[in-house]
Amino acid sequence: MTRLSNDPAAFADEALEGFVAAHPRRVRQVPGGVVRATRTAPGQVAVVVGGGSGHYPAFSGLVGQGLAHGAAVGNVFASPSAHQVRQVARAAETGGGVLLAYGNYAGDVLHFGQAAERLTAEGIPTRALGVTDDMSSASPDEAHKRRGVAGDLVVFKTAAAAAEAGQPLDEVTRIAELANARTRSFGVAFSGCTLPGADRPLFTVPEGRMAVGLGIHGEPGMGERPVPTADEAAELLVSTVLGELPEGVGSPRGQRAAVILNGLGSVKYEELFVVYRRVAQLLEQAGVQAVDPEVGELVTSFDMAGVSLTLCWLTDELEPLWTAPADAPAYRKGAVEAADLYVPDPSAETAEDTVPPATDASREAARTALAALRVLKDTVGLHAEELGRIDAVAGDGDHGIGMQRGSTGAYEAAARAEALGAGAETLLHRAADAWADRAGGTSGALWGVILRALGSALGDTERPTAPVVATGVARASAGVMELGKAEVGDKTMVDVLVPFSYALTAATEAGQPLATAWDTAAHSASAAAEATADLLPRMGRARPHAEKSLGTPDAGAHSLALIVRAVHGVFVPTLENH
Repeated sequence: MTRLSNDPAAFADEALEGFVAAHPRRVRQVPGGVVRATRTAPGQVAVVVGGGSGHYPAFSGLVGQGLAHGAAVGNVFASPSAHQVRQVARAAETGGGVLLAYGNYAGDVLHFGQAAERLTAEGIPTRALGVTDDMSSASPDEAHKRRGVAGDLVVFKTAAAAAEAGQPLDEVTRIAELANARTRSFGVAFSGCTLPGADRPLFTVPEGRMAVGLGIHGEPGMGERPVPTADEAAELLVSTVLGELPEGVGSPRGQRAAVILNGLGSVKYEELFVVYRRVAQLLEQAGVQAVDPEVGELVTSFDMAGVSLTLCWLTDELEPLWTAPADAPAYRKGAVEAADLYVPDPSAETAEDTVPPATDASREAARTALAALRVLKDTVGLHAEELGRIDAVAGDGDHGIGMQRGSTGAYEAAARAEALGAGAETLLHRAADAWADRAGGTSGALWGVILRALGSALGDTERPTAPVVATGVARASAGVMELGKAEVGDKTMVDVLVPFSYALTAATEAGQPLATAWDTAAHSASAAAEATADLLPRMGRARPHAEKSLGTPDAGAHSLALIVRAVHGVFVPTLENH
C-alpha cells in the first residue's frame, strides 16, 4: 500500500513536484507535465509521451536526451487532459512537429487524439499513436483494442532515437508504428495495488493463486492459476509471448529481440533476476538472441506484486534505435553528449484573468449554474467510495476519485468566474476545462463535453428557458457519443444520458416547467442506470472483464443518474419555466 502521502487528491501533483526537484538537470516542470531541461536542436521532432500517474518511471522518468522530449502527466491512473497534452507539446516542440505516444486506454485515446487535432489546427503538425502490446486484453484479430503496458518503453525509445537522429515526423511515426506492431507483452500478478488514501487493494488474489493477464491500472487478471515457482513463471511468460509472433516473424529461431522483464511494483530486483535467469535460458533454447535486455521496474502499478515479459522483434532498422544512448532520470544507456540547459523566459506570464461581457440575466443564470455545480460536487463526494467500488468490479476503481477531482475543480473554476462577473456560458466553459484538467481520463473528457455544450446553449446574454436547457443537454448527449464513440447498450454513461435527454426534450416541448421536466427526466435516468446492470460493457477498461460486470451497474451511468437527481430543483429561481 501507499504509506506516505498527504491529501490523496494532491498525491500526483506533489509527486511530480518532488520528482522535478530531484532531477533539475534533466527535466523541468511546465503546465501539464515535464519537458527536457536541456535544449533540443531546432527542427527536431518532439516525442511527447504520457498517461496517468502511478506507473513510475513511466512517464515522467522517461524524459531526457535520447528518450522523450516531454511527458504529459495525469492524475493517479487517469489520462492527462487534452489541454495538458497541448501545453506540454507546445513547450517541447522546436519546429519539427510532434509525435504523441501513449498507452491505448480509452481516456488517453480521447485526450491525446483531441490534442493532436488541435495542435495540427494551430500549425504544429502532430501525429498520435496508442501502444497496443498487451496480448491478454484482446485477440490478435482485434489487436487495435489491446492495452499498452511495458511495451510502451520500446516504442518510446525507438521513436525518440529516430527523432534524435534527425528523422522527419512521418518517418518517426512510421518507426513507432513498426516497433508497436512487433512488440508483445504478457504479465502475471500475485496481488493488486492500493491507491493513495485507500484502505484496500483494487483487487485481491486468493491465497496460493496467481492472476494471469493483468493490466497496469489495477484491473484484475483475465484468469487465475496456482502460484508457480520462479522457473514455472518464466516458462509461462516465455511460452505465451512466443506463442504469438508478429507478421513477418515466421519462427523465433535466428531472431533478435529487445527483451524487458518488468516488475510492477512489489516484486523486487533479486526476484526478477531469478526469473530472468530462466527467461534467458528459454529464449536461447528457442534460438532468440536478446539485445540489450532490461530487467527492473520500468512501467509499474503502484505496489502491485506482479511481473511482465515484453519482446520486440527487432529489424535492422529498429535495433540501432533500441541500443542508442539515452539519459533520462529513470533510464540511461550508453553515453550522450550533454546539451546546454534551457533557460525559460521569465516574462512569459499569463494575462490577467478576465471574462467576456455578460448581461444581468446571464449572470443570474451563472449563479444558478454555480449552485448546481456545488450540489454536483457534494453529491459526488458523498458517493465517491461507492462509485470506486462499482468501478473496481471490472475496471480500475478510480471513477469515484476521478469524479471527485473533476467536480471539485469545475466548481472552483466556476466560483472564480462568477466572482469576475461571468455569464452562464463563460462560467460553464471554464468549469468544463477545469473538470477535464483535474480529472483526466475518459470521464474528465466527457464531462468537459457536457458542461461545454450546456454553456454554449445558455450563452452569455439571454435568460435561459427550459427548452434552451433541454437543447443544451441534447447537444451534450450528441457530443459525448461523438467523442466517446459509444452507443446505447455499450454500458456507459450514454445509456443514461440519451434517455435523460429524450425525456427532458419531450417534457419541455409539452410545455412543462423546467423543474417538473427535469424531475421526469431524472426518473428516466435512474431507471436507465439500474438497467445497465444487465448489460455487458463493449467500451473502456471494463471491456476485457465484461462478464465480471454483469449484475453491477456502470459506474459512469450510476454517477450521472445520481447527479441529475440531486440538482433537479436548483434551476427554479433563475430560469423561466417555458
